[in-house]
Amino acid sequence: MRGTSLKHAPNMSAPSWSLLPQVPPTVMSRVLSLRGGGVLPLAGAEVMGEGLRLRVDRAASFGAVLAGGASEYMKPSVQRQGRVVINCPALHPRPSGPSPATLTLGQLRTVLVADHTGALLRRQGLTVSYCPVLPEGSGVTAFLHTLGVDWPTVPASWSGAQREEKVQEALAGSPYREEDVPGQRRGGGGSRGEEEEEEEEEEQQGGREKDGALRVNLKRVFQEEGLAGYDPSLGTCTVQRDSVSHLAQLEHAAADCKETMATVLHVMSCQDEFRQQQIAMLWRASGATHTQRHVVCGPVKTPGTNLTAEQYLQLRRGQMKDASEMKYGDQVEGRTWDDIIRVMTSATIRFELLSTVHTSPVTLDLQREGGVSTKGPRGGVFVMYNCARLHTLFDSYERGVEKGLYPEIPEASQLDFSALKEEGEWILLFNYLIPFSELLDQSGQSLDCEGGGARVNIKTEQVCKFLVALSKDFSSYYNRVHVLGEPLPHLFNQMLCRLRMLRALTDLYHSALGTLHLPPIRQL
Repeated sequence: MRGTSLKHAPNMSAPSWSLLPQVPPTVMSRVLSLRGGGVLPLAGAEVMGEGLRLRVDRAASFGAVLAGGASEYMKPSVQRQGRVVINCPALHPRPSGPSPATLTLGQLRTVLVADHTGALLRRQGLTVSYCPVLPEGSGVTAFLHTLGVDWPTVPASWSGAQREEKVQEALAGSPYREEDVPGQRRGGGGSRGEEEEEEEEEEQQGGREKDGALRVNLKRVFQEEGLAGYDPSLGTCTVQRDSVSHLAQLEHAAADCKETMATVLHVMSCQDEFRQQQIAMLWRASGATHTQRHVVCGPVKTPGTNLTAEQYLQLRRGQMKDASEMKYGDQVEGRTWDDIIRVMTSATIRFELLSTVHTSPVTLDLQREGGVSTKGPRGGVFVMYNCARLHTLFDSYERGVEKGLYPEIPEASQLDFSALKEEGEWILLFNYLIPFSELLDQSGQSLDCEGGGARVNIKTEQVCKFLVALSKDFSSYYNRVHVLGEPLPHLFNQMLCRLRMLRALTDLYHSALGTLHLPPIRQL
């Protein structure tokens, strides 16, 4: 069909398309004969004034997709090879290590973006490592674990001193090193304000560097090596101790990439972008040749207040506990409920910070508790609630099977899917089950994009948006349709077709939530 555009109707659930412009009869024959994965069965076609209209066979499409539990649609269409190092500057010591009490909401956003990105890339077969490693038993490690972030750790006695020495030596021998010239002012190539900020940062780290300190011309690095997208005000940079520590951590994370090149993703807040560009060019000046891309996150705004990440977690956890006690009363106690509240709090925070395009700002209304309500169809709690409804449905069905009321769900080939006549059923199949594999492909495709400079957009908001949209459509369908009907044989086919589809939908929820490190809640 080369040279022919495919036009889809605005309503994605509609089972027909128009091919424009006029299509020769030979093309119609070829289109109708298409077979294979991702090609929906066609019920027919007709030539119209505007082109060729195709009609999808809905019943056959349900059977084709749900055969094997729709497992082919739960994974990326292509498995990739390669290594990715995900670096989160917010977790590097500057000069002391991060803590829950000092971690800002903007920095927390970068950690969650990094965590989600790593999960998406691993799904595609890529080997992912994280930087920096954190000390075992540290407060920030425990804090992140509460949010489902399993960041790599090392014993508290671990030292990167040897790697730091090697980095220092590499920079000392770099062709981009600038020799000291008596009386010469260190220039950043930027404005006076930028130079003053850099000097202030040096003073905060223990005083200005004395004469004889290493200085590297970063502008020469990206100009001579043809690296696009770097700030032209990157000039000569004095190598700080924390910069050497940062580079040593990067070397540690990329240590297994000697034979193959890695792609390094620096995930940072917009406030840290200039500083991270300096780090990236220093690493390049030391001899590192890995591809480096920058995932820049917008700020997190909290009008009227200023909370740390730790205070934000405590606030949302308290709101979640209050909402649960209001709904369930004295039942909200014990280890099970503690786990439920922890997961639901994590879901609330992840959806609040990840549902927006990562380059855009996020504004949090901390006084409004809509984010912790199952009624508001917008956030993580609403998604988790609807996933739990599916578990409750299948628990009820299994009890019916044990009592002999319902038969087991047979193979898809033994069901007549023409019984699925609800538009909501087609929407769930066509808008969610079928395109999920393509959604998983997109993060890896972003890495393949050439040009556009150092920045890269990983589209980390899409899984959250997908799950919210899915939950809205599933909730609408589930509120309208009674799935488990009377145990009468003539009703079993339709019921079993629906259960077959909803079981695939349950797997879809689990797969998507897994990329957010959110375990499903079986009952709410």
